[in-house]
Amino acid sequence: MHPLIEKALKEKRHLLEPEAKTLLREYDLPVPEFQMCSTPEEAAAAAERLTYPVVMKVVSPDILHKTDIGGVKVGLQSREDTKAGFKEIKEAAQSRGTFAGVIVYHMQDQGTEIIIGVTYDAQFEHALMFGLGGVFVEVLRDISFRLIPITEQDAREMVREIKGHPVLAGVRGQPPRDIEAVVDALLKVSLLIEDNPQIRELDLNPVFVYDKGVSIIDARIVL
Repeated sequence: MHPLIEKALKEKRHLLEPEAKTLLREYDLPVPEFQMCSTPEEAAAAAERLTYPVVMKVVSPDILHKTDIGGVKVGLQSREDTKAGFKEIKEAAQSRGTFAGVIVYHMQDQGTEIIIGVTYDAQFEHALMFGLGGVFVEVLRDISFRLIPITEQDAREMVREIKGHPVLAGVRGQPPRDIEAVVDALLKVSLLIEDNPQIRELDLNPVFVYDKGVSIIDARIVL
């Protein structure tokens, strides 16, 4: 069992976002560099090191849906913005539960949004889910599933069989997105779950896909 998972299980909580992203990076999944910060000054220093604009999000074992409580600040452009954002997030979080700090990272360029997820069923155990993000997954439910572990062929089929596949392949003069990087990410998530069956749910949403590479923006792991 991975030490981060063992620690969280002992404390009877889900993985915090910095823990989840650390685990993903250990499996060579593309997570932007980030820093966990516990004071406004530390957050401002991290923002300058990671370069503006930055995103800042609350870290709390009691808060899964950060935007619902005002726990996310995007496009912060200065030390003053960052310090003020930290204080606002801390105040909002403390009214809802424990405040562990914030995670800060450089704001990534917008790409084509996809979602990668894992669900658990007592009969079938772990299943991997893939789809385009935004309206495609929220309204159209345009998603594909495979039981874990998956093969490379499974991963390619998952990408091809969604109705939104042409968006990734390139339509109306848009350049094709890096499907090889998507396939690689699906395979690495499958391996992560094989190695850590204590994970009950995994939600990578959004993941940005570019003409070269992918970037995992948000990660949630429930044990």
